[in-house]
Formats: sequence, structure tokens, C-alpha cells
Amino acid sequence: MRNPRAARFGAALAAAAAQLTPCLARAQEEVAEAPVLDSGNTAWMLTATALVLFMTIPGLSLFYAGLVRAKNALSVMMQCFTITALVTLLWTIAGYSLAFSNADPDAPNPVVGGLGNLFLLGIARDTISGSIPESVFMMFQMTFAIITPALIVGGFAERMKFSAVLWFMGLWLLLVYSPVAHWVWGGGWLMSRSVLDFAGGTVVHINAGLAALAACLVIGRRKGYPTTAMPPHSLMLTVVGAGMLWVGWFGFNAGSELAADGVAGMAMTVTQISTATAALTWMGAEWLRHGKPSVLGLASGAVAGLVAITPASGTAGPLGAIGIGFAAGALCFWGSTSLKRRLGYDDALDVFGVHGIGGFVGAILTGLFAAENLGGIGLPEGRTIATQLGYQALGAVTTVVYSGGVSYVILKAIDAIIGLRVPEDAETQGLDLTLHDERSYNL
Repeated sequence: MRNPRAARFGAALAAAAAQLTPCLARAQEEVAEAPVLDSGNTAWMLTATALVLFMTIPGLSLFYAGLVRAKNALSVMMQCFTITALVTLLWTIAGYSLAFSNADPDAPNPVVGGLGNLFLLGIARDTISGSIPESVFMMFQMTFAIITPALIVGGFAERMKFSAVLWFMGLWLLLVYSPVAHWVWGGGWLMSRSVLDFAGGTVVHINAGLAALAACLVIGRRKGYPTTAMPPHSLMLTVVGAGMLWVGWFGFNAGSELAADGVAGMAMTVTQISTATAALTWMGAEWLRHGKPSVLGLASGAVAGLVAITPASGTAGPLGAIGIGFAAGALCFWGSTSLKRRLGYDDALDVFGVHGIGGFVGAILTGLFAAENLGGIGLPEGRTIATQLGYQALGAVTTVVYSGGVSYVILKAIDAIIGLRVPEDAETQGLDLTLHDERSYNL
């Protein structure tokens, strides 16, 4: 005969088990979904972060310093170095939060991030983003925020006050770079529309190129331009800097996968292929036009190829890399020579011609060469090539309008309050001595 007490006990156990089962299932799901640190990915991202910082100092600093006249070389390096320090502090205080923090993760602001990470509050040693520490992700993104305004220096080189440079770069980082980064990478409106920009065609290159164009238009031409010859004072420095940019760019593009995997490997591969293709294309175009190839053309073409493959590096294959590199080499050569002469603006180091045009070309062609039948990783679900090209154009054109327009307003405001340009005698003597009381060379 069955024991009634045992039966009641068994029924109670069954009821308790029925109540506990959903709780245990939810707990298992939470454990499965909890982010887990991957030491391999973390090691790669620490390396990639160092490589991208290496692109600015010393890479971009040397590249730009060699392109200007000797009397201004130190001032350009000073600007790049100071921007590195200034952006580091501003990114820590507010820039990272405006780009990547969302007050409501389920309903992110489409235009700009929140204030939840001001002064990096909420980021501790054990805070994880994906499979890496959030501190590493923040630092990686900081290096992008550093090099982007540093690129703009080439547009107004040899003629802007140092104080104006600092005001412009600080305001530009917070009002232009951080919102655009949020649009594309931080959950903003372009990200929600699946606009493809793996490593910064819009965020970095179109953004910087249009700001540089606005700067050179507002501040005006250098004294003597274009009738006075202003050749680079040291192409040796420029080539060394270009080589550093080429190597550092692997961290820029392959690092944007945020993992050590096959996508990162292909991003590195297509970066190399595009760079080589664009360098040879620019060199060949120059050879045909002028009868001789130049080292400056080869270096400029390489940078154009690096710029154009940036947005497509995570989605294009080798065929796409060749196509993008060829287009960038040809169109950036045209933009930095024929277009510049025809319009007459003094973009001293061709930031718009290389980064603005190269970034635009790369952003558009990303939508083409992401297609699987062209060797890419595949278009977003439900998209045709034509549709994706339309979305890519939307992202590129919006960035052109926003960056160019807001940069122009910031520059005009600074010019009205403290002035943008150094006095004419200071420009004649050179910014190294007049702004910093130092010389690039004491021979």
C-alpha cells in the first residue's frame, strides 16, 4: 500500500521542480549570453591599438613634415603631437560617451550617444565589450579619434595659428567626429540602415577630407601660392612616414574586426592588395602625364589605396581590392592635380584630394564589392547591389554635407573671435620660429 506522506512529498518535489525549471533555464541562458574574455582577441587588439597610434606619431607626423617647407616642418609635427594629447583627454572626458554610450540600449539615439560614460565612468578592469576589455575597445577607438583630426592639419599647413588649431580640433572632435562615429558604429541612424563602413571611410576619411577643404577655403591660400614654388623639403621623411602608415594601417583595418579571425586576415590581405594597386596606378598616371615617375606620386598613391579600401576591408575580397585600388589611384591623382588646379584652392598636402575623394570612392565601391559574386562577404539580407549602392551614397553624401558645413561654421566662429591665420611676416619667416621659437634643423 502506498504511503500517503511519501506521495504528498513526491508531489511537492514535482511542483518545486516545475517551478525551478524555467528559472534554471533562464540562468543557463544568462550564463551562455554573458560576454567572455578571449585572451587571443585581446592580445591582437592591444597590438592593433598600438599600430594605429603609431600611424599618427610618428607616421603621419613624418609624412606631413617632409611635405612642407623646412621652416614649417617642426610646426606640423608639433600639431600632430599636440592633437594626440588633446584628443586623448577629450575622448576620455566626453568623446567616447558621445560616440558609443546609449542611455537606452534598446532604443539608441540615432544622432548622438548618451552621457553614461563621461570620464569613462562604468568602464572597469573587468568590463567586457564583445570578447575584449571595454578599456581596450575604448583605446582602439581613441586612436581613430586621434588620427582623424590630425589628417586635417595638411589642409591648412603653414598658415594657421597654433591656438586656433587647438580650438578647432577640440570643437571638431566633439561636434563632428563623435556624432558621425555614433551614426556609423555606435548604433546611430546609418548603422540601423546597414550602411557598410568597416574601418572608417566615412567616419575618418570623408570626415577629415571635407573638414580640410573647409579649412583651406576659410583661411585662404598660402602667401605666394600658386606662383611661388613650394616643394617638399624632405621626401626622405615623407617616404619613411608613408611606410609607417602602410604598416600601421593593418591595425587600422584588420583591427576593426575586434577579433583575431578570418575576417581580420582577409582585411589585412585586401589592404595590402589595394595599396599596391593604387600606388602603381598613381605612378603610372604620373609617368604618362609627365614622362617620369616620382617617389612622391608612389607614396601618395599608396596612401590613396589605404584610404579607399578602409570602408570595404571587412567585406571585399581580392578582386574588390584590385578594383578599389585602381579607382582610388586614378581618381585621387586627378583630384590632387587637375581638379585642384582648376578650382584653385590651396589644400597644402592634398587631404581632400586623397582622403576626401579616396574615402568617397571607397565608401561607394564598398556597396559593389561586398557582393558574393564579386568575391565579397555578401550584402545585407534582402539587399541588391543597386540598393546597397544607394545606401552607401546616402552615408557618404550626408557625411560630406555635415562635416563640411559644421567645420565651416566652427572655423568662421574661431576666425571671428581669435583669428585663424598667422600674420604675413610670421608666415614668411616660418611657423617653427614665430610660433614655437625653435628650428627644425640647426645646421
